[in-house]
Amino acid sequence: MRLLDALRFRFAVLFHRSRMNSEIENELRSHVELCADDLERSGLSRQEAERLARIELGGQARFAEASREAVGIQFVETLFRDIRFGTRMLRKAPGFAAIVIITLALAIGANALVFGVLNALVLRPLDLPHPENLYSIARNGTLAMSYPDYLDLRDQNRTFDGLAAYTSTQVGLDSDGNPSRAFADEVTGNYFDVLGAQPYLGRFFHSSDEHGPDSAPYIVLSYSYWQSHFQADPAVIGHTVQLNKRPFTMIGVAPPGFHGPVLFFTQDFFVPLVNQAQLEGQSNLAARGTQSILMSVGRLKVGTTPEQTIKDLNLVGLYLERNYPKTDDKMRFTLSRPELFGDFGGPPTRAFLTALTILAALVLLAACANLGSLVAARTADRSREIALRLALGAGRWRILRQLLAEGLLLSLVGGSAGLSISVVLLRWLSAWQPIPKIPFRVVVSPDARVYVSALLLSLLSGILFGSIPLRQVFRTDPYAMVKGKSPSAHGRRITIREFLLALQIAICALLITCSIVTARGYFRSLNDNLGFEPHSAVLMDTDLTMADYRADQMPAMQRRILDSLRAIPGVGAAGFANLTPLNGTFRGSNVFSNSAADLRAANASANVATYDVSPGYFAAADTRLLAGRDFSWRDDPSVARVAVVNEKFARTVFRSGDSALGRFFKMQDGTRVQVVGLVDDGKYERIGENPRPAMFLSILQYPSSQTTVVLRSNRDPEQLALALRGTVHDLDSGLPVFIQTWNDGLAISLFPDRMATIALTVLGVMGAMLSLTGIFGVAAYSVSTRLKELGIRMALGAQPAEVLRTALARPLRLLVFGSAAGLLIGIAASRMIASIVFQPTPPDPMVMVTVVACMSFLGVVAAWIPARRALSLHPLALLREE
Repeated sequence: MRLLDALRFRFAVLFHRSRMNSEIENELRSHVELCADDLERSGLSRQEAERLARIELGGQARFAEASREAVGIQFVETLFRDIRFGTRMLRKAPGFAAIVIITLALAIGANALVFGVLNALVLRPLDLPHPENLYSIARNGTLAMSYPDYLDLRDQNRTFDGLAAYTSTQVGLDSDGNPSRAFADEVTGNYFDVLGAQPYLGRFFHSSDEHGPDSAPYIVLSYSYWQSHFQADPAVIGHTVQLNKRPFTMIGVAPPGFHGPVLFFTQDFFVPLVNQAQLEGQSNLAARGTQSILMSVGRLKVGTTPEQTIKDLNLVGLYLERNYPKTDDKMRFTLSRPELFGDFGGPPTRAFLTALTILAALVLLAACANLGSLVAARTADRSREIALRLALGAGRWRILRQLLAEGLLLSLVGGSAGLSISVVLLRWLSAWQPIPKIPFRVVVSPDARVYVSALLLSLLSGILFGSIPLRQVFRTDPYAMVKGKSPSAHGRRITIREFLLALQIAICALLITCSIVTARGYFRSLNDNLGFEPHSAVLMDTDLTMADYRADQMPAMQRRILDSLRAIPGVGAAGFANLTPLNGTFRGSNVFSNSAADLRAANASANVATYDVSPGYFAAADTRLLAGRDFSWRDDPSVARVAVVNEKFARTVFRSGDSALGRFFKMQDGTRVQVVGLVDDGKYERIGENPRPAMFLSILQYPSSQTTVVLRSNRDPEQLALALRGTVHDLDSGLPVFIQTWNDGLAISLFPDRMATIALTVLGVMGAMLSLTGIFGVAAYSVSTRLKELGIRMALGAQPAEVLRTALARPLRLLVFGSAAGLLIGIAASRMIASIVFQPTPPDPMVMVTVVACMSFLGVVAAWIPARRALSLHPLALLREE
């Protein structure tokens, strides 16, 4: 007790500053001055007079100080008394306390989780010096550019302090005789200087290290890869490893958490861009315009605005248009933030997180409405206790403060539980890698903002639902209640509890509508025509440059791989391509009519999805060949170029269907290509895209080191993967491969829809739970407060249906009104949902019927127990009790 008293005393001394303290101090100061004036007139100096006056009035000062301490201690004692009394009252109602804490834990946990992701991806700046000055350059909506264009922009702009470029590639790393796949960022020499990063170990490479192609065989490891692959051994600095069977020296380690300006991609290391030929088998550094391989990041000069920078870049763009009209057309630039892949990934991600934040806030609002209804019902049950306390002299504000303390106590406990759950989930999300093939990871570890937001939400929630009894407390007539009179009824007027219930049901119906719409759009996307059949298909991905194959060696090795894999028992059709549709990488090509003479991009007939495939690919992918023929092994560089196109290509370029067979079109380099086959339309870049033109070229005529083999097999995927790895190892032990089912390969394209479906489904389930508890609480309270009336009705011969209608008609009517409002709002929000999921159709009758069925089911389940209680009443027993 002494320790508790000491804590109370120090709390009062440190934090209490009331008006009474100020008035006492002013009064004492005036008395000291008056006494000092009298002593000064008696001949004493002013300093001596003030000292004697303070000594004379010392007893009064100690009294004033004691008064201040007493006021502070009284405040703290009252606060502790409220907490103790609230804890005791909640201990007497464990069911009520448990429901409140669990509801708040779910609602505040969901908001803390969503805010944690929003904070990491949108609100939190890059962990780099002065991130507000970092921008990426976008040309016509895309971040990619060619290396010569980058050099012109870097050298001719007047608004950037530095402009760097980078691209990502897959390489084979061999440090111990066992090659493995790794992901590297190829970066310009000024990359680390522009970003302002400092090495954790060793050093970075710079522009001064570059002296032409293949002149800088250096590696800077990421901190995480250094720890996982080299066990954080500082002695690796200076050692040589093999990248694609070429020697590279490890010269440094990047600082922890540094992965460049993009949040989603966690590369394993950084290498100089001038060594691109060693890493990719060929160099595109001399190609202008058509080879859009790089993304840029630059730091603006101090005092320079983005508007000034855009004008400056567009002047450089005019220079490029005049000097390179065939390759650099419409060179208009904008700036974008690099964190979310600029304007490509930024707006959709921000729109989704904003919508998710709004829905999570609605969950919290529904939870507060639900808890407000329960608190109002519990306050009504405690009306006699409150009336007795009022009759004994307690103030109404004092009682309200006690009820508010109980609400805050519950909200802090529930908020702490919710925050703990969200922290665990955020840390799990930070370690989660949803796309195994690509180092796609989002670090969303919680920081101080997440903790502070959870605390504020807890306090706000406690104040919201804790202040609901305000009207009840001030309308309570203590003397009437003490005499045994019930609170006066208010006829058919809607009460606070009923209004909160209707609001809660509307919000929950909105959440359920959004979740059903999202789930329906997601499953519709899975059943949509993709132009290929991913089921029962396996992908084996590799890149021949990882084993240092030259361009003239690749076709023969690719055919050896294909023939060997076809010979594996259980393997049916097999073919390979440089890329497969919906794999997260898109390659577009401008095509022109056969009569076109000016082959600038502005004159292109279409920009089409382009794939280089082998003979047998269409059978392996189960792509329907509508007319013409498949490729053959005779379609090599010695014969005329041929292509297989889809129906959209035929309609766009030739304005016809089957008649496209045998016709010619031109590529941007002027090559004439003849159409020899027509296939069905499909999906190529995004699962929700509109039909777009696509063409398939013979990989023998357009060789590519990237090799993705598609196999049809009835064998178990794991057993087949072992056989595939063994076969490739026998052919070349230094060639790493990555094997997965084609359904798993679609993970990157389905990721946005899948995440939206999971998130909104969880919110919809939470909304359903809140509806269930809210309807149950109001229905149970309605029955409990009308037991005497119901007993009299039953004694007078009322039928069960009439009893149920009397007891539950208003809660169920509120269910109907609230559900209709929520459904209408959900339909109105179709545009917001359309930015998240594929082909959402909120007005779809199936969606509306499902929402109505769900809300009806929730109403029946929630009212079942109160209805049984109403029907099981014994009128004589009730009347005898009264």
